[in-house]
Parts: sequence; structure tokens; C-alpha cells
Amino acid sequence: MTVTVLAPLDIPGLLRQYGLHPSKSLGQNYLQDRAALQEIVASAQLTPSDAVLEIGPGLGSLTRHLALSARTVTAVELDKLLLPALREVLAPFPNVRLIQGDILALSPAELMEHAPYLVVANIPYYITSAVIRHLLASEPRPRRAVLTVQREVGERICALPGDLSLLALSVQVFGQPEITAWIPAKAFYPPPKVGSAVVRLEVYPQPLIPGPHLDRFFQLAKAGFSQKRKTLRNALSGGLRIPPDQAAAMLHAAGIDPQRRAETLNLEEWGKLAELRPA
Repeated sequence: MTVTVLAPLDIPGLLRQYGLHPSKSLGQNYLQDRAALQEIVASAQLTPSDAVLEIGPGLGSLTRHLALSARTVTAVELDKLLLPALREVLAPFPNVRLIQGDILALSPAELMEHAPYLVVANIPYYITSAVIRHLLASEPRPRRAVLTVQREVGERICALPGDLSLLALSVQVFGQPEITAWIPAKAFYPPPKVGSAVVRLEVYPQPLIPGPHLDRFFQLAKAGFSQKRKTLRNALSGGLRIPPDQAAAMLHAAGIDPQRRAETLNLEEWGKLAELRPA
């Protein structure tokens, strides 16, 4: 068996060659550390028969490693300016398909012809929840997702009941997350202000909250967390634009104390709320 060792990409050199500058608004911090790249690939637990959807390949550092381990890699990049450099970097890998576009505007089902597939993504915080819901609310779902996110975001995703956030609920309704690796800021170019976490999400065959109630679940959770310091009675009243007494009655019907706060509810309790027919 031949083991291919990839030389690290010269990220600063590629940027200079193509006249590129990392965009802060797009969260462009390019991962270049070989050990960190290998940690992500190991977290994905790839086999030679796997199809991978990579979101945000950047300059292709991780894409190359994925291509060595998976059958196919479909890499979706938002920034058109990166495409010439990406095509050069990925030219030696015929099993990589590069697509320019916004993942939130693309259908995972159309991108990935072969199910089940895996998702690998290095995503900025501000679209983390939206990307996860877009990918996991679609059919077919990936069987696993490996997300590189800011350290604090990774910790929030994996929070336990009693300290849940809207982001944690948005992820944990679809699968079981765990942090598999920590990546220091110096592993990126340019280095971000904080380190990152690699989160592996083992996706459930079906969401913990049934499909017909899923939109209602997200509506309620968003309202509940819209004013975190308020009781659920008042937060739901404001978020759903209903009278406080109506919000309290809804909570009582689900067996939930209206004086509790959103972060104390577990997924089962949010599910009971979502199952109630809205007034």
C-alpha cells in the first residue's frame, strides 16, 4: 500500500501569486498546519467508498487530504476570487468536483448524488446554525458532519441541558455532537484571534423532534432565546407576539413552569411545546 504524503501548501505564496487578500467578512483564515488537517480527516473517519461534501475549501489545504481518503469530494466555495488558485491546487485530484456558490442557496440532494454522504466544513460563526439546519433538514441527510468552528462555538454546540443555547438545540435536534480536537490559532494563516474546535456530529436517522413539528420547534426556540434573561412566559410572549397569559397557558399545557428560562429546557421539553397546536 502506497502512502501519499502531501507537502504543506504555501498559503502566503498562493495569495501573493493570485493577488488575493483574506476577507475578514467571509471568515477567511486558511488552515495550513499538517497535524490539524490530519486531525480533521481522522475525525471524519473516512473510508475509500465515502462521498464528502466540503463547504468552504478556501485554498484547498483540507480538500487535498480529503481527496486522498474519500471516493469523491464535492467542494463548494462562495468566493469567486479563490477559484483560479483552487483549480491549480486541486488539479492533481480528479476525484474532486469544485462548485462556486452559496451553500445556503444550493440543494444538498442535487450536490450529492450518492447517499449517504459526509459533510466537512470550516464555517464562520455567523452562519453556523443556518448551514447546519440547511444541510440536516434536507433529504438525504449526511450520516456524519465534521465542523471546524471557533472554540467557544464548539463548546456551546456540545453544551448539556441546563446550559443550552439556540445553537446547541439547532444542532442536537439532528445529531449527537462531540469535540474531537482543538486547533490553535497559529495553525491558520492569517491566525484568528481565538483557537478552534473540531466538532463531529453523528446524525440521527430522523430528528429527535418529528418533521411536522420541526418548524414550530425552531420558531418557539428562537422566541424563547430572543430575551434570554426573561422568564419563558415573557420571552415567548414577546417573541411570538402573544399575551403573557396565553404563553403561560401553553407552557402549563406542556408541563413546563412558565417561570423557567429557555436555557434550562431540554430537547424533550421543547418537543412537547412544539407538539401543541398553536392557538
